[in-house]
Amino acid sequence: MEPNPYAVLSLIVAPAILTNASSVIIMSTSNRLARSVDRARELSKQLEAETHFTSDESKRRLRELSATERRTLLLLRGLRSFYVALACFAMAALLSLFGALLVPVKADMAIQSLEVAGVAAGMLAVSALVHGSVLLFHETRIAVTILSERVATVRARAEG
Repeated sequence: MEPNPYAVLSLIVAPAILTNASSVIIMSTSNRLARSVDRARELSKQLEAETHFTSDESKRRLRELSATERRTLLLLRGLRSFYVALACFAMAALLSLFGALLVPVKADMAIQSLEVAGVAAGMLAVSALVHGSVLLFHETRIAVTILSERVATVRARAEG
């Protein structure tokens, strides 16, 4: 059977597309992290200006600051996972390329080793991508909870 020249491309293209997708999600997560840090700074500045933390507004800001801290830590962990995914997808593509280059030489043992390593890198990458996505899901849930609380507070003030 004659080797298929497109087999090499398919081995490289899938990890390359996933590498690109990981890069996009890293940029998005970095922006979310920056906004979260900015919000934490703003809340800290407002709270530092307070002398007593007994007002409802101060208590709300403290709760929101705690939630923002949790969000920031989740985003940081998610970002780390996405970096691992990006590195592993790139590694899977590189290992696949090396394996494809060795096919004409008929270095079967090396090819099998690279194949196993490439699949392992790909599996680790997918796991890291899923883990990071779950973390982003939790972070989004916290953000929506904060927003819901603020809306409820504003509605109560508007109606009262």
